[in-house]
Amino acid sequence: MTSPTPDARAALLSLEQIGIKLGLDQIRALVDALGRPDRAFPSIVVAGTNGKGSVTAMLERGLRAAGLRTGRYTSPHLVALEERFAIDGRDITTETFDAAARRVLAASVALPAPPSFFEATTALALEVFREARIDVAVLEVGLGGRLDATNVVSSMAVAITAVDFDHEAFLGHTIEAIAREKAGVIKPNGLVVLAPNPPAVETIVSETCATRGARLLRAAHVVIESTTMDAGQAVVTMTTPRRRYDDLRLGLRGRHQIDNARTAVRLLEALDGTGRFAIDEAAIRTAVEDVIWPGRLDLVRSAAGEILIDGAHNPAGARALAAYVIETYGRRLPFVVAIMHDKQIDTILTALAPAASCFVCTAPETPRAARPDELALAATRVAPDVAVSTAADPMTAIDRAAAAGSPVVVAGSLYLAGDVRAHVS
Repeated sequence: MTSPTPDARAALLSLEQIGIKLGLDQIRALVDALGRPDRAFPSIVVAGTNGKGSVTAMLERGLRAAGLRTGRYTSPHLVALEERFAIDGRDITTETFDAAARRVLAASVALPAPPSFFEATTALALEVFREARIDVAVLEVGLGGRLDATNVVSSMAVAITAVDFDHEAFLGHTIEAIAREKAGVIKPNGLVVLAPNPPAVETIVSETCATRGARLLRAAHVVIESTTMDAGQAVVTMTTPRRRYDDLRLGLRGRHQIDNARTAVRLLEALDGTGRFAIDEAAIRTAVEDVIWPGRLDLVRSAAGEILIDGAHNPAGARALAAYVIETYGRRLPFVVAIMHDKQIDTILTALAPAASCFVCTAPETPRAARPDELALAATRVAPDVAVSTAADPMTAIDRAAAAGSPVVVAGSLYLAGDVRAHVS
């Protein structure tokens, strides 16, 4: 893949300096200036704290297997910006990105203030999807939901995955406050599928659906009849209110993917039930069995040996990763860790520690990253039984960790996952 015209990429990337900006006024003005590309196709929105990327990938795969032309918008990217925008499961081309970026940047000139980077990329996704004449889009929420740029669309359906603590400075410091922000994507008279969640989240989502006249379906009503784990992948038999699925081998690794699959299956069945799309059993099986989501329990090979790459950038994700390592390998593994300085560093390291034989602390190329020595101090404090060292860059860290065993686990940040994937892919 060649790089887009430097002017378009540079101008788009310069918007990152604006930082996080929640609110819908700017994105509405931007899509208005573009002629409302979001109205050219129906959209499904996926919100939540953990699992939303996986559910987005499963939904898109199932819709595509049903013969629909799909658009998929996710964030962040691991290596290239184009990864955020996929048509029929393929990243858009450099030329498509470049042309759409120019249109979005031209439209933004009329705005009272420049859009944020995420507002611009959201508008770019909608513009690209309109041009491609897709049948349906699946949009992953960036942060929260109620004031996230993706909430500019009038979605036909919503999935809300596991809700947990993350981005508290923006979303609130209680699970109820965070759940209210996530539930903000629910539209009047819409369709909502809720993943298994704590009672407090169930209550908030249920009340929001009742207030807005939305139809609420619970993924918890999908019964798991049997589960076995094979090489880190779950093989499950599940029964939904519509049918039984025998021996589904989930394409994404980890026991936690079972709840993500229940959520995706429930929503795909519900979409089929609306009569708007025809999504048969074969397409739904494909959705959960033939799905790829890089950087999430992603086992790759390199010159240093096997590497297990996982974003695990919040406490819940770190707990899921540690549980996977213990269940799958039955022993502690060497960890290469990098965490953003605005994250819950102590809590994430504490969650990873039971699965770690050592921590090699490093930093990807972003000013948001905590310094390796800062991470090392935190790791020594919260996990005194785990050996700790530092490395200036991720690949040096992997070489050092590989001397302690295999596979090496890379965790704590999607920025780190992207840096490593760029070197080993």
